Amino acid sequence: MTIKVGIVGVRGLSYIMGFKSIPGVRVEALCDLNEELLKNQAAKYNISKTYRIFEDMLESDIDAVVITTPMQCHVPQALLALEAGKHVLSEVTAGVTMDELWWLIEWVEKYKKVYMMAENYCYIPENQVIANMVDKGLFGEVYFGEGEYIHDIKELTTYNYGMQTSGKTSWRRFWQLGKRGAFYPTHSLGPVMKWFKGDHIKSVSCFGTGWYTSPQLRQDDTTITLCRLESGKLIKIRVDCISNRPHNMTYYSLQGTKGCYEAARGLGDEPKIWINGMEEKKGEVKWRPLKDFYEQYMPERYKNATEEQRAAGHWGGDYFIVKDFVDAIMTGIKPAIDVYEACEWTAVGLLSELSVMNGGKTIDMPNFRKNMENKDKIIKL
Repeated sequence: MTIKVGIVGVRGLSYIMGFKSIPGVRVEALCDLNEELLKNQAAKYNISKTYRIFEDMLESDIDAVVITTPMQCHVPQALLALEAGKHVLSEVTAGVTMDELWWLIEWVEKYKKVYMMAENYCYIPENQVIANMVDKGLFGEVYFGEGEYIHDIKELTTYNYGMQTSGKTSWRRFWQLGKRGAFYPTHSLGPVMKWFKGDHIKSVSCFGTGWYTSPQLRQDDTTITLCRLESGKLIKIRVDCISNRPHNMTYYSLQGTKGCYEAARGLGDEPKIWINGMEEKKGEVKWRPLKDFYEQYMPERYKNATEEQRAAGHWGGDYFIVKDFVDAIMTGIKPAIDVYEACEWTAVGLLSELSVMNGGKTIDMPNFRKNMENKDKIIKL
């Protein structure tokens, strides 16, 4: 069996090396509105079919679609793809409204195709090591985690980057920096939620700093969002895409009864852990570099990855994302990040917008699950 893949949006090119590393998979269609870019990239990667109209690509004999367009296009394109009988791998976030999340779940359940959200930060090697250590009980019972996405993107509010240099206002001006709350939560939240296996978010509270750096934008300089889990445990996420400062898009921490973890902060810092009982001297509490534990706790597939697989985007994570997606198609196993997780993580951002505009009011999270009734698809203030 050969799985034929079509990619919509030039960002999806980061997945091509991953797909090429998997036997029986072929990327044979590319879709983008920018015709010059479309032709250049198709020639570069030897992609045989190109389309400017997404629906035209869906009428071809591809089996799966990778959606890497602007976030407001994700659900409309996913719905069309599912209805056309295609499996879907979608970039983050899953959607931009709560209604879209209900539609997405309904269509995944109706057409019974694989839907997976491509949250690549879950696949960062360090986050995979921590997940493995959590599974083995090294941190004891984990009860607090945090993630931060600090990435100044003010210059991306116009098309003055990459091959798009028109100077026109970009979609990010509205759908990202034109919104309040944690508009882009899944990079920060996803890896941490994977450390709290089986738990779900019960409520969301969000607080914003207000507007200091670029008051013409609706997005607060910084937002802090607190997620209370059903277990009573707590996750804190910070999203800051406004402040003038160096990037730090992959900071995480974890606290458990037997140990803790902190990612690197920059300027020579490195990921580090402390586990009770690992001290060389009794009573000596000191950090140890996480890399000391790579050999023992790095997942085997990361240690055994080929150079070609490691060359895929996002620290090699883009290979493992597409591998998990293909495995779900081929074997029928649950996708690594299924539609219910995708909607829960995405809803944190959508509910945070309501919360921050109501003084940090706690907003209950819907219980995303199979066969939801309409009476359960409500948001209470």
